[in-house]
Amino acid sequence: MTAAPTPTRRPSPRRSRVRAALLPLSGAVVVFALGIAVGEALHDNPRPGGTQTLVRTLNPLPLAPAARETVTLTTTNP
Repeated sequence: MTAAPTPTRRPSPRRSRVRAALLPLSGAVVVFALGIAVGEALHDNPRPGGTQTLVRTLNPLPLAPAARETVTLTTTNP
């Protein structure tokens, strides 16, 4: 007994047109998504060599010792 070969179905022209229209559209969506991903990655990372601000508290220097000499002033009232 031999089995008869089954006929292969060819896709209808309408189905081919739908696939042909969806292929560029899906490619455009993929390229758009990749562009957004690259843009976000560049936006999230800071540029090297930017400005850096340092905040530091300075303590006062010690004062020179006061003079140890006593001075007396005498004045007259008119």
